[in-house]
Amino acid sequence: MPTLSVASFKGGTAKTSSALHLGAALAKYHQKKVLLIDFDAQANLTTGLGFDPDEHTSLAPVLQREAPVEDVILKTDIENLHLIPADTFLERVEVTGSLAHDRYSHERLKEILAPLHYDKIIIDTPPSLCWLTESALIASDYALICATPEFYSVKGLERLSLFLRQMGERHTVQVLGVLLSFWNSRGKSNKAFLEVINQAFPKKALETKVRRDIAVSEASVFGKPVFETQPDARAALDFRHVVEEILERLKRHGRKS
Repeated sequence: MPTLSVASFKGGTAKTSSALHLGAALAKYHQKKVLLIDFDAQANLTTGLGFDPDEHTSLAPVLQREAPVEDVILKTDIENLHLIPADTFLERVEVTGSLAHDRYSHERLKEILAPLHYDKIIIDTPPSLCWLTESALIASDYALICATPEFYSVKGLERLSLFLRQMGERHTVQVLGVLLSFWNSRGKSNKAFLEVINQAFPKKALETKVRRDIAVSEASVFGKPVFETQPDARAALDFRHVVEEILERLKRHGRKS
């Protein structure tokens, strides 16, 4: 059961959209049983799948050992795609209740996920190097790094790379790939951006890039992945290719796809 954290050091990198569409494509086109976890208090993944975060419970009480994880898992409109939603209680959850007094609190998410039976678990993390992000990475076998071909996004990769190396001294998580979104194949600085990515994460850039596509934004208004609203949109095709590339990389890592 490979667990994958989708991470970025800054917002605006299509991180949440990537997590949503990877999970949806795995369930819809590859018949995988997938659990998506919204681990960001902004709850964009939750709303992106058509749920109101104010009407559902996040992992917060589970992390506090006040509820079993099964109580917070929701079924989505896509067969075999389940969701653990987010809410505002996730924000600074680590300084409340039992977590505040647990020196190993970062390990708790890993313990919670261990008994679950899914083909893939995908965690959408906050766009910062906070307790939630570190907990997600500790619970994960792999990380997928999201970036866009613009200066601040790419420069943030260097800091994220350092963070992962430092964390790797205590917990092993492998970078499965770096995914570039809002891609313009004619961009004048593409070569320079790819060079910076290769310096931060050598040979990790995915061959597939996700092109800018208004269809993704339009799908989010309906609380659905783009596969459900405009399956022939270019971003839909790109995300399907991304999933195939990720599955191939998992095979090379010795994981069943």
